[in-house]
Amino acid sequence: MYKKILFFLLISQAALAQSSLPLIPKPIEANLQNGNFLLDGNTFISAGKDSFEARFLKDYVAGQYGIELRTLTTKPSTDQRVIYFSIVPSDTSNEQEGKYRLEVQKTRIDIISSSATGIWYGVQTLVQLLPVEKSASLPIKCIRVSDAPLFKWRGMHLDVCRHFFSVDFVKKYIDYLAMYKMNTFHWHLTDDQGWRIEIKKYPKLTEIGAWRNGTMVGHYNDQKYDSIRYGGFYTQEQIKEVVAYAKERHIAIIPEIEMPGHAQAALAAYPELSCTGGPFEVARRWGVLDDVFCPKEATIAFLEDVLSEVMPLFPSEYIHIGGDECPKARWEKCPHCQAMIAELGLKDEHGLQSYFITRIEKFVNSKGRKIIGWDEILEGGLAPNAAVMSWRGTEGGIAAAKQQHHVVMSPGSHCYFDQYQADSSTQPLAIGGMITTEKVYSFHPVPEGLSASEAKYIMGAQANVWTEYIASEDYVEYMVFPRIAALSEVLWGTAKSEEYSDFYQRLMKHLKLLDNLGVNYCREILKH
Repeated sequence: MYKKILFFLLISQAALAQSSLPLIPKPIEANLQNGNFLLDGNTFISAGKDSFEARFLKDYVAGQYGIELRTLTTKPSTDQRVIYFSIVPSDTSNEQEGKYRLEVQKTRIDIISSSATGIWYGVQTLVQLLPVEKSASLPIKCIRVSDAPLFKWRGMHLDVCRHFFSVDFVKKYIDYLAMYKMNTFHWHLTDDQGWRIEIKKYPKLTEIGAWRNGTMVGHYNDQKYDSIRYGGFYTQEQIKEVVAYAKERHIAIIPEIEMPGHAQAALAAYPELSCTGGPFEVARRWGVLDDVFCPKEATIAFLEDVLSEVMPLFPSEYIHIGGDECPKARWEKCPHCQAMIAELGLKDEHGLQSYFITRIEKFVNSKGRKIIGWDEILEGGLAPNAAVMSWRGTEGGIAAAKQQHHVVMSPGSHCYFDQYQADSSTQPLAIGGMITTEKVYSFHPVPEGLSASEAKYIMGAQANVWTEYIASEDYVEYMVFPRIAALSEVLWGTAKSEEYSDFYQRLMKHLKLLDNLGVNYCREILKH
């Protein structure tokens, strides 16, 4: 009996320790100890040569608190306080990505992992343990943390086509992902309303396709437009700069080049790639447009050329090829498309889209990469090695997992951060719907109805930030925060929807950190 009581006391103490700390995402295990480590100008860092993680921590502490941490170059004396970063080879062949231990004692802090990624996650936890109040001497509670993420894909998306954002803001966005230990940034670079990446072989894509002669004003239902020329694009050198920035922060960038739909910006530049020959203009309005790439050999060659310039810029395992919302109206009336359907023995236009995606996948695979696309790529038959991003609910993800294809869950019900966070009458203009922070926290990436073997194909999830109604950097932050905090805990694997009150309490403390960082978060959460 005594042992049972002791066990429950230890469990309750561990839970109390975690709930009393503003750690998001919540670690798997965190136990408070007695005492504090004092971080000040006499604190040293001991790390490997050229450790970005050490440099980041030094820069963060200097920037936020004005404290200059020192680099340890000799054996420490007994009275020196030191933060040690230790990469220790794993004794298992299947070590979890990013697994780490953090131990804060009175005279030393240890962050231990088998990889730099784990060290990075330990640093992010340590940063959240720092006092919010600025001082020349910072007490850090002694604690032992043992932690690792559950899901392989922990992501956020950003649409820079409907509205364009600077390189500096994209880096800031990546910083936000890094703060929550996310590891994937899905960069939506092409759409009807703008082509945002330099392709040297096809300069018209940015000379023409990156600019539109006006933008929809107000809600889609109003059908009102301005006549202000709008646009922008990233040079390949800027892309390299952002990719390197993300890599240091252990984040992979997945580029999205839309096909065969959402192609009007590209067709405005090269109308011969359409079924009708144009002419076209870069779209001013939102929504789904009928003019799409015509699946002829010239189009395939064009897209292979584009991808041949894109893939060297992004060393990611996956390349996103879109595949969503491709109307078939032009294909139905196109003699070339109808002849292809007959010649290839395809059932219909959905089969033609599957043929198109399979051709692109074969090319991408030949370069050692894999494709991922929105769940419409299931229509007409899924390309052999493709992964699926399920956005129209969970059905597409379930179907793909049952076919033994990898899946990223991103259902509009929980993961579309362009929707309102509270009653629309109290909020800036958004597309519609409502997804609260609590609803995000209730999300389960692995849907019911999958067997254990099928569930293994769910790589994780991401939230999508479509920017039809998000025209400024401040508004991006407003729509992302604090929902990103809830999603990060879901993807780390420690969220329990029945314990939302615990998350909420930690979030209230965490918001003080966001205040210090100057984040423009939605404050509706404070009213609950």
